Amino acid sequence: MTDWIKDFLEQFGAFGVGVLMLVENVFPPIPSEVVMPWAGYSVSQGQNSFAAVLLAGSIGSFLGAMVWYYAARWVGKERLQRWVEGHGAWLTVTPSDLDRVDEWFERWGAAAVLICRMIPGVRTLISVPAGFADMSIGRFSLFTAIGTVMWTALLAGLGWWLGDQYSNLAKPLGWVSTAVVVLMFGWWIWRLVTQHCASRQPT
Repeated sequence: MTDWIKDFLEQFGAFGVGVLMLVENVFPPIPSEVVMPWAGYSVSQGQNSFAAVLLAGSIGSFLGAMVWYYAARWVGKERLQRWVEGHGAWLTVTPSDLDRVDEWFERWGAAAVLICRMIPGVRTLISVPAGFADMSIGRFSLFTAIGTVMWTALLAGLGWWLGDQYSNLAKPLGWVSTAVVVLMFGWWIWRLVTQHCASRQPT
């Protein structure tokens, strides 16, 4: 996956950064932890400007968060949870994931939106309880934007700072990321099968 992301970013530049970050927020197995450092590396090589990749990555990530926010707000908690019970495994989401971020939001409120935007694994789903709670769009946008810009700037800055060293590390890291992706894919298949079987059991 690392090579595919690298090739995609080399072909489409900052626009590709925005597209991948949008998709990453809707379909989590595409990791921002790979996309943005590669974008930062492209800055060190003079292929993009830091402002361009930061803006593109932030906009893509922000729009992805909005997808989940409006889905939760329009569909409603009960219907979305029922859909997740039957089909959420396609997006690597389970009802327990929703319950967990819902508890965090109830405890921390708007601060959870800001903080969780910088935590892998929950940064996407924190939009859901915010939508359930009808958090104002202005407040949600503000906290989401701040957290998103901080996260994308940190990852892109890391890739930029490492420069050629990041390129030298890419091959060994590629093997690690490939192993992780294979494990994640197997885990995703397992969740998909078990969730499908559970949905078919009589209640």
